[in-house]
Amino acid sequence: MVAPLKVGIAGLGTVGAEVLRLIESRGRVLTARSGRPVRVVAVTARSKAKKRDVDLDGIAWARDPQALAENPDVDCLVELMGGAGDPALSAIEAALKSGKSVVTANKALIAKHGVRLAQAAEKHGGAFNYEAAVGAAIPIVKTLREGLAATGIDRVYGILNGTCNYILTRMEREGLSFAECLKDAQRLGYAEADPSFDVDGHDTAQKLAILASLAFGTKVAQSAVHVEGISSIAPEDLRAAADLGYRVKLLGVAVKTAKGIEQRVHPTMVPKSSSIAQVMDVTNAVTIDGEGIPPITLVGPGAGGAATASAVVADIADIARGVRVHPFGRPVDRLAQIEKAPMERHEGGYYIRLMARDLPGTAATIATRLAEQKISIESIVQRHANGGEPARAGKTPVPVLLITYATHEDAVYRALQAVQRDKVITGRPQVIRIEKN
Repeated sequence: MVAPLKVGIAGLGTVGAEVLRLIESRGRVLTARSGRPVRVVAVTARSKAKKRDVDLDGIAWARDPQALAENPDVDCLVELMGGAGDPALSAIEAALKSGKSVVTANKALIAKHGVRLAQAAEKHGGAFNYEAAVGAAIPIVKTLREGLAATGIDRVYGILNGTCNYILTRMEREGLSFAECLKDAQRLGYAEADPSFDVDGHDTAQKLAILASLAFGTKVAQSAVHVEGISSIAPEDLRAAADLGYRVKLLGVAVKTAKGIEQRVHPTMVPKSSSIAQVMDVTNAVTIDGEGIPPITLVGPGAGGAATASAVVADIADIARGVRVHPFGRPVDRLAQIEKAPMERHEGGYYIRLMARDLPGTAATIATRLAEQKISIESIVQRHANGGEPARAGKTPVPVLLITYATHEDAVYRALQAVQRDKVITGRPQVIRIEKN
């Protein structure tokens, strides 16, 4: 009989406990599909005394992650502690240097140290798998790395954070403010007590940096990602988007341009007819535009214990089968340094909302400043702020909504700076990029 793959799990939180249960309950299926049994032989966590709804009988308890990684009875280390540094980093490095394979769901670690860890895996012969780090149960890593190995990728983009998608969905459906929806998301457990990592776009940026590496054969570079969050989005932006045939989503977008790889995270207007626009609530989705094929969109749960554990166990099954692939789709020495495309040269359409002073010449001034930057307007809508009745001239600012044809980002901001200097608008202009199909 083939010897079992002996697994050690570092971290017994929601995901770690679910991995343990899944391996136990699906043991026969795993054996049948992998060609060998999979057994958890050792675990570790911050507290051994904590009560857990898992059966640890017959499983050794390691004193710390490093000891687990160095345990000669462990063939595969599963790291589910999180964090971009130690103890996760040192434990994974120790496991890889001893020839073991590693499975992790740790996006922060991969975004910061992924290339270094992939190099260690190559050098010492172990696998380094991380499907659960991006999109949880959505098999986006394997799709880019293996399923589309012969396909040139032009663009990969998606909804990579369920918290933000939930907030934007509620804002659109119910006309609520960002603050109201965030408070409700925290109450329901979709958002952390400190939600900034999610709502400011940094969680999406880490995932996008990994996807860009897989799509374009570059080294992971989170520092090359332009990041904006969703806190500036107002209900009136969502209403305007709906009227104009769009929906607002927080997207991570990586696209190959003549000036380099553009990596950006920001609120985006997408056509209502697009697949990505139909993805609501906490669901995630990723679309891949490849050469010679129609766009592929993968949709599914992007977080949660069961979804993440499913991807972790799938990675373990690959190791049990003997599957070894380069973690980022090619040898580390063939990964290119990222050529960051400057955002000011980003080209596309824009939605602009201005609070214009209701005075003679205001519209002409705005039009002149846009024309000076060679910005063409696709549509313009003027709305009265008090439900449709004209405001008293000069007293109440009037919302003016603009949709531009494709133009450069620096041109948009030069025009808006000039409009602000002219003092024909109040407050800060709202600008949202438009992503076409």
